[in-house]
Amino acid sequence: MKNSILIAAMTIIAGSLHAQTADDSIVLRKMANEILSHGGAYENLRALTKQVGPRLSGSAGAEKAVMVTAKMLKDAGADTVILQECMVPHWVRGEKESAKLILADGKERILRIAALGNAIGTGPKGVKAEVVEVRDFKELDQLGATGAIKGKIVFYNHPMDPTFVKTFFAYGEAGPYRHVGASRAAKYGAVGTIVRSLASNLDDHPHTGAMNYIDSLPKIPAVAISTNDAEYLSGALKNKTAKQVYFRSNCEMLPDAKSYNVIGVLRGSEFPNEVLTVGGHLDSWDLAEGAHDDGTGCTQSIEVIRAFKALGIRPKRTIHAVMFMNEENGGRGGDKYAEEAKKDGKKYLFAIESDAGGFVPRALGLSVRGEQKAKLWPYERLFKSYDIAFGEGGGGSDIGPLASAGTIMASMNPDSQRYFDVHHAETDVFEAVSRRELHLGAFAMAGILYIVSEYGL
Repeated sequence: MKNSILIAAMTIIAGSLHAQTADDSIVLRKMANEILSHGGAYENLRALTKQVGPRLSGSAGAEKAVMVTAKMLKDAGADTVILQECMVPHWVRGEKESAKLILADGKERILRIAALGNAIGTGPKGVKAEVVEVRDFKELDQLGATGAIKGKIVFYNHPMDPTFVKTFFAYGEAGPYRHVGASRAAKYGAVGTIVRSLASNLDDHPHTGAMNYIDSLPKIPAVAISTNDAEYLSGALKNKTAKQVYFRSNCEMLPDAKSYNVIGVLRGSEFPNEVLTVGGHLDSWDLAEGAHDDGTGCTQSIEVIRAFKALGIRPKRTIHAVMFMNEENGGRGGDKYAEEAKKDGKKYLFAIESDAGGFVPRALGLSVRGEQKAKLWPYERLFKSYDIAFGEGGGGSDIGPLASAGTIMASMNPDSQRYFDVHHAETDVFEAVSRRELHLGAFAMAGILYIVSEYGL
């Protein structure tokens, strides 16, 4: 008798879950149809890139972007739009950099470089010195111990590892040479550093990005060189036809500037004090339009608000669509958002970030375990018909500060094979983004937010 009752109960539960999933499938289909047919993310991206353009923290472009995206969120139907003040670094590139390789026969070859973000400039005379090539920090330390680095320019020629299919792993492995390579070289008396651009392929475009100095060591100029010119310079050093390199950069760090995170709020109908955050970073490097990095993440997040409103879906939990400021060279926006979250008495339940480009979505990365994973993972089947999987691990640099309060981290993970062709380079422009791929990624984010809003974690 007891077994019969248990089987009957399980049958009722299974039937209920099946009906629930069927209903959710219908909602997600409507959401996908709405975004793929009528989505506004692509046109918002066009406005952000073509009417605003580069948006480095502290710049006039960043200030304009705050106003433009605040209006986009209002137009999308956000109940409230908040400008959350934060102080940000204000680094300026100044006049375009120049560099040349001076060959042993007296001839010269122009090198394509870009100053690294947060670096000091060379001054008007520039830097001219012999070049020492190293592949890694071990080689640097060995040469440094012999005095071979003093008075030289250190050339970090460390390619992104092509054997990593997930290119972000290769980026992470090569990143330290950009981040702290200048200070590591300055320890041994180097007068400047040239870092091979963090790019997956050979091209003529230097890729910038943030670096940081170790305060206890001298500050020396630091630039990135295009991968094609890195190959040429390496060859010239090996065959001993290279004599010296000259480069000049004109960048400087100005006093911190006032800026804002832009937050669009869609209030929850049943649990308004439980917050789901979706976002991208509004700032971008100054070499291009910041389309994939991270105009796409911002406009996808705005699209979440628009799609919910267009379909008449009132989320049970409150949704924040956040345009974070200063991800690129400081992280102040993410820190400020988390700081204010700790004060407002609400539970920040779930956060998803899109900061890997607007390419076709492959997976939703989810940092869930135990009961939360058991609750969330069955919903993967709702996304499989859109070729979107659930993956282990999720998060991002802007939402990361929320983790200490117990917020579940997630990320929209698109195909990464072409991302580092444009990342931090002059090629990161609107024309490099596919409308359909951008909107499919927006659907993935809206879909998972709908599920979490309906059923919690």
